[in-house]
Amino acid sequence: MKQKKFFIAAFAVAAIITGSIIAADHIDAPAVTGQTSDITDMYVFRAADPNNLVLVANTQGLLSPGSTGAASFEENTLIEFNIDNNNDKVEDLVIQCKYDASSKMMSIYGPATPSATGTKSKLEGIVSAKVKVTPYTKTTPDIGTGLGGIKVFAGPRDDPFFFDLNRYKMIIAGTAGSFNNPGMDAFAGTNVLSTVVEVPKSILGGTGTLNIWVETKSKI
Repeated sequence: MKQKKFFIAAFAVAAIITGSIIAADHIDAPAVTGQTSDITDMYVFRAADPNNLVLVANTQGLLSPGSTGAASFEENTLIEFNIDNNNDKVEDLVIQCKYDASSKMMSIYGPATPSATGTKSKLEGIVSAKVKVTPYTKTTPDIGTGLGGIKVFAGPRDDPFFFDLNRYKMIIAGTAGSFNNPGMDAFAGTNVLSTVVEVPKSILGGTGTLNIWVETKSKI
């Protein structure tokens, strides 16, 4: 089978250090804004099962309710979680999320040791889980369960990111001294396409800090 190669289009970073999380922000990659490769945010947190971690990649932000139903993952855009488990800032494992338009399925590959690191990738290993993409109109999400207890969801969701963008601009301009409490959420009423993967910590390796970042990569 011919290997599919992907090149980086955008990325977001988070570091998990003794329970604290540093997450990405919106519009970090203006060159891909409005494209399927546009990442809005990444989240990593402990699952309801404390032995598991949940990894979330949100893409295609600022979708209005009227346009969300037509939004779709793109099969030539790979969503890749990178895991550095020895703190050398190089990915030791990858979890790759690949959409198939004909079946409307999201397949998960890994965690697997990448054959190449950096800006180039190819699909690694076998499919460890897959799930039907949940339509916007469906109230109950489809959850796929795969090898080793991996779980996956893919589909539209309300953007969970809260930010008072207008007030921030006023502070930067010097016309306001601080944020209001409560503030006004600039992203209220907008949606994203979410890819959520829950994995046991035991298969991620390492005993201390995990550095995790997400990339979207376009097929060539």
